[in-house]
Order: sequence, then structure tokens, then C-alpha cells
Amino acid sequence: MAAGATAALLGLAAALGSGLGTSAGAADSTALTGIILGVGADESQRIVNWYSSVDTAQQVQLAPTASLVNGEFPAGAAAFDAIGGTNIATSGGFNRHATITGLKEHTAYSYRVGAEGDWSSTYSFKTQDFEGDYDFLFFGDPQIGSSGDVPKDQAGWEETLKVATAANPNAELLVSGGDHVETAGTETQWSAFLAPDQLRQVPFAATIGNHDVGSKAYEQHHFTPNTDRSGALYSNGNPDSNTSGGDYWFIYKDVLFIDINSNSYRTASGGGGDEAHIAYITDVVNKHGAKAKWKVLLFHHAMYSPASHAKDSDAKVRRVDFPTAFSNLGIDMVMAGHDHAYSRSYLIKNGQKANPDEQPGAADVFAGPGGVLYVTGNSASGSKYYDITAPDNSGTSGAGNGADPLNPSSYWYNSAQNQEHVRSYVKVQVRNDKLVVENLRSGTCAAPNAAVERGLKCTNTATDQPVGSIVDKVTVHPYQGSGQNIQVDVPNAAPGEFGWTIDGYNGLVDLGTAQEHNGDYFAATGKINPIVVSDSRRSLAPWSISASVGDFRDADKTFSGAYLGWTPYVLDAGAGAQASGSVPSAYDDHGQGLSVSRGLGWADQGHPRGTAKLGADLDLKIPGSAEKGSYRTTLTITALSS
Repeated sequence: MAAGATAALLGLAAALGSGLGTSAGAADSTALTGIILGVGADESQRIVNWYSSVDTAQQVQLAPTASLVNGEFPAGAAAFDAIGGTNIATSGGFNRHATITGLKEHTAYSYRVGAEGDWSSTYSFKTQDFEGDYDFLFFGDPQIGSSGDVPKDQAGWEETLKVATAANPNAELLVSGGDHVETAGTETQWSAFLAPDQLRQVPFAATIGNHDVGSKAYEQHHFTPNTDRSGALYSNGNPDSNTSGGDYWFIYKDVLFIDINSNSYRTASGGGGDEAHIAYITDVVNKHGAKAKWKVLLFHHAMYSPASHAKDSDAKVRRVDFPTAFSNLGIDMVMAGHDHAYSRSYLIKNGQKANPDEQPGAADVFAGPGGVLYVTGNSASGSKYYDITAPDNSGTSGAGNGADPLNPSSYWYNSAQNQEHVRSYVKVQVRNDKLVVENLRSGTCAAPNAAVERGLKCTNTATDQPVGSIVDKVTVHPYQGSGQNIQVDVPNAAPGEFGWTIDGYNGLVDLGTAQEHNGDYFAATGKINPIVVSDSRRSLAPWSISASVGDFRDADKTFSGAYLGWTPYVLDAGAGAQASGSVPSAYDDHGQGLSVSRGLGWADQGHPRGTAKLGADLDLKIPGSAEKGSYRTTLTITALSS
């Protein structure tokens, strides 16, 4: 591969690479506990929360799992600084959180928290495609400690997460309906809630329940993205009090999730009431709703549920305050907990059944303009169940709990409901043209099932209703407006390539016999074999081609490669190619000629994709003192691009 005096060879040297990581042995001087992987603002982020026994500067360290060697993080691993503060007295220690950004698709990552020499154990998660279909899992009221037996409640919660993630290994989010613990400030209950490994492997979207709100422990354990912690969104109007609160939102692929603190619902207590939440939701939808195909609202206190809480005064207030706003804002689904029994509503519009003819338990429903599906989660741990209650004569719209004309044993708003006193969870399949909502059993009457173990009757039959079986399933088809929506999926384009080759046969570049000029110097000329540059990358990143030569040699005789100069040019235009400047022989300017790297051609950022052909005229001038011989050197080509 060629250029030179009487002969020369072209060679290519290229090096590509990047690194992540440092490695250090773990130390025991700092207790790092309560680690949980939370959602970030979008699919390229995660927020890691944890507790520390000491108040020191800490980080999350992150690297692609494939780059770890024998479990050790590579040198220069990405590090994300943590912030936090002192915990409340009942929690002890300090809280920390850090936001991981810049995640890539289809990558397995490993992470740990702490500081150099004082790291936690290593945990891992994986990213999937950042566009398109995905599944998330919704869990109602673990409420660890509610049965009076924390270990039994923990066992049920761990088993539900184990069953759910094993059955759905590619589920991308774990979503909470609230009431993580029985007593908001009791850390033994929080430790039991945080025990399952899945909470460090799949991002968790937390929701504040009424049993979580009475302490700062919820906020200490769950730092959430895009959170508004203004007074109006706290039940007492005071973010500085020993309570948790605030509303937040995030977008994951095609879903805008909005999560509100439903403990704040009346202004008489000091907060902004339901009106403040409506203002928040409206603002988020107006600013970010167009970025997603679906809008899912999360809060704890179910408005349309099947058990005793359905008749609570606060549920009746919300059934007046919220439904019309949700319909007008195009909310597709509302998911909640609190009532410890499963239900899914008919499609509700403006506080009443949207389609009077929709049948109980329909497998397919069509939202129409303003139709909203309301889902209530059952207990995910088995710590507490509520039995389904009977309708009354209070009305079949608005705040009422009257009977469904099509199914008189149910409230007017519930299409399907279930209570067997077994653990369950909800799986949501997010698809381009539908939402598929399934309630699935994660247990039977058998342990772990704390409420049943402590004497509650169980009606499940494991033979006919085993773990993993479907309790209820519905497909929600969205309203497409008065026109026709047309959709096309565009896959990731091939990233393209950048490279160069010798044009045609890479023959020897023979400069012939140098001609003597008045005894002062010898001169020879020629042309390099043309270089073809091809760039099909989407990034349109800048590129350059450069080259240099070593000394010309014939056995033990040499002269410097500095005596070789050139004049580059573009033979065939393309890929934004531009020729680099001429370089004279050192004989003419006493410089370094091609003995140092010199540009042949280049292109700017944003250049068009394509192919170019680069050439150069060679100019060799050798001092007349050079000895007779047949000399060769190698022209080494280097290609650079970001």
C-alpha cells in the first residue's frame, strides 16, 4: 500500500476505545442500606436512593456489566454525585440520592453506591428499546406491618415481586399504588418493604399512601423526578413539617405518568385541595402531553373501588372534583390502591358511565371522547384485604354508590371486581393502539399470605385459580378523534460506517530515478495511489485523513523522510471532502516535510454522506550528498473521526 522514493508502502494504524470505571475493595466502615432503583425523568435515566450511616460525600458508580472484570469496576467508571441530608430522628443516619443520566438502549449496567474504598454491594439493571411497546407492573398496598407480623408481610411482598417479575422478565417498570408500610416512620417496616432484590433491578415508581404520609421517611426513601413540593400539594400545606407530599411526573416511552399526593384533598386542612392537583395535572398535560400517546394518572385513594373505602367521604368528594377534569384532559387510565380489593371500572366520562350499554366484564372497551378507565389494586403482600361491599340507594352517577342496573350486586361504576383473599398484581401492556390491563394472581390461600395465616377465610381454589392465572383482563382501545389517525413505526436506522481504502490495486508507487540538478540536489515526483473515503454515518461527524513517512532506507544507507512533500487534492467530490494544504520538501523550507503527520483531506461536522476520492502529488528533493541506492519508505495513513 504505497508511496515513496524508488518504492514505498502505505499502512494503516487505527485505535478506537473508551473506558468506564474505577475499582476498589468494599469496606465496612459505612453502612449503606435501603438501596432502591427509582424511575428517572425518562427511559434514559434512573434515580438511586439509599441510607448512609455517615454524613460523607457519596456517589453512584456505573459501568456496563460487560466491562466488569471479576466483579471489579473498570478504571474511570462513570460517577454521579449524590445529594441528601440528615434523616428524621426515628430513621437515624442520612439519606442520599443520585440521578443516573445518559443510559443507552439494550445495555446491561452494574452500579454501586458509596465512596472510594467504601462501596456497597454491586447491583444490576438492563435497559431495553427506548421506543415502542412495553409492559409495566402495578402493585396495590403492600402495607408492611398491617397484619401485625412484619416478617410474614415481607414474605408475601417478596413472593409477589418474585412471581410477577419471573412471569414478566421484560417488564420495564414497577409501579406503586401507595401504602408501602403500616406506620410511616417505622424503619423496620421500611427495611422489610425494601428487602426484595427486584427493587434494585427494575425502576420503581413510588406513590404516597395514607400510611406513608405521616413522616419524612417516604421522601427519604423515594426521591422522585420533576417533583413539585410546594405547600399546596401537602395535606397540611407545610412541606417543612414531618410529613411527605408533592406531585411528580415522568415520561416512559409513550406514556406520560402523573403521580399525585391524594392525602391532600381539602383546603380546610391547610393544603391546596383537589383544585391544586387539577392545576398541576393540567399544567403537566398542557406542557408534556403531546410527547406521549397515553396518559396514566397514579394516586393512592381510589375513587371507584369495590370495598368499604368506596363509601368514604373523601372518595365521594373526589368523585365530584376529579372526573370531568380527567375526561377533559384526555387521561386514559387512573390507577390507585387503598381499598385492598381489585376492581376496574366501566369507562367513566364526566362522572358517569360513558356508554350505558357497556357490559359488565367486557373484554374490549372503546374509550370514545373523554372515557377514562379506573383500576384499583388488591393487596400485593397479603397483609390486609377488604371485602367487597354492597351498593346503596345513593345514586348511579357522581358521588353515589348505587347499584349497577346491569349487575345489581356491584356499584354502578364497576365493570369487574374480585376479592378471594389472595395476593395479586396488575400487568399493563402498552401498545401502539391499545392498553391491555390484566389482574393476575401472585398467590393462593397458602403461605405466604399473612391475613389468611392469621385466620381470615380464603375463597381461592388453587387448582382452578393457581398462581399466575388471570382474574380479569380488558383491552382499552383509544378514541382517535373525528378523523383518522395514521401511524408508522420507524426503526433505528443503521448507524452507518466511516472508512477508507486504496483505490483499486495497491501497487508500488515508483518515483523512478531521481534527476540531479546542478549537483545540488536530486528530485523525483509522482502520485500516491488514490484514497477512497466513505462515510454513511447518521452522526455526520467530522473526519480527517492524514499521513506521515519514516526515513528512506537502502540497507544501512538512509535519508530523512522530511525531504518528501506533497500537494493533496480531491479527485472525486463527496462526503464533504476538502483537500488539505500543500507541504513542501524540507529541502525547500528546512521544515519537516512528511516526516510528521500531515493532512490529506477532511470534512466538517454536518457534511453530507457519501464517498470521495483523495489524491496527492509527491515532491521529493534530496541533497546532492545522498549516496547512490534504491531507497524505500512507508507512508502510514491515519483516519480520525469522532
